[in-house]
Amino acid sequence: MFDTIAQQVQDQEISLNGLNITVRRLDQIHPHISGNKFYKLKYNFIEAKRQGFQKVMTFGGAYSNHIAATGFAAHQFGFQSIGIIRGEELKNSARNHTLATAERFGMALHFISREAYRHKNDPEFLAHLAQRFPESYLIPEGGTNSLAIQGTQEILKDADQTFDFICCAVGTGGTISGLIERSLSHQRIIGFSALKGNFLNDEVKLLTGKNNWHITDDYCFGGYAKTRPELIQFIEKFEYEYRIPLEQVYTGKMMFGIHDLIQQNYFPKNAKVLVIHSGGLQGRTI
Repeated sequence: MFDTIAQQVQDQEISLNGLNITVRRLDQIHPHISGNKFYKLKYNFIEAKRQGFQKVMTFGGAYSNHIAATGFAAHQFGFQSIGIIRGEELKNSARNHTLATAERFGMALHFISREAYRHKNDPEFLAHLAQRFPESYLIPEGGTNSLAIQGTQEILKDADQTFDFICCAVGTGGTISGLIERSLSHQRIIGFSALKGNFLNDEVKLLTGKNNWHITDDYCFGGYAKTRPELIQFIEKFEYEYRIPLEQVYTGKMMFGIHDLIQQNYFPKNAKVLVIHSGGLQGRTI
């Protein structure tokens, strides 16, 4: 199903602030099911098809790469799709690029209040949605569940055992959990949170028993989808120098953080560093 539309993943070697790093260009997998979303959705859609579902339902915010990718995947593989969107006030607003993309591929958007959205994992709330949208295969926010982790483990290859550090952006924890599960004990997995707060550490602890990882929110720039002029300036300079596109929600913050850690001599001089470019370029607004 998914593998028939995927492009071969390329690694790009760059020198960032004097340290040679490898960037895994998951953004090149597919124009719409980009980056880590390809891996997180792959086994969820296979399972939905196996169980005979014709509809998929999932959750996300206004800038959710997951919402756009799910909309396309459903359209591509013959499913109806429903998006439960955080922010009731967005219902009558002009659609941003992310939500417009999802609607263009047939996703029915259902806007709920931010307070109601906080209950997205509560059994009672999910039962209510199941009554309103019957016979829908439920994919959690960001696609993060055991099937997503099964998929994101495939981001790493056997040859990647030589890397000392593996870096990725973090939104819901599914991608970093897969990387952790596939990693070896000598490798350090570093997650750069797009959100403010330490709650993602608690979420990931529920998804893996390993301890060779940590998540920092030092480079979230105030929170999800928030930015500052210095981040935009960094992204523009980075893209000009390396010809690797970034966006301001996830990958730009991650690369900014890696650059800063190199300046602080966090990485040993000859460290081998793999950076996962998780795509999400449809959410780019710069």
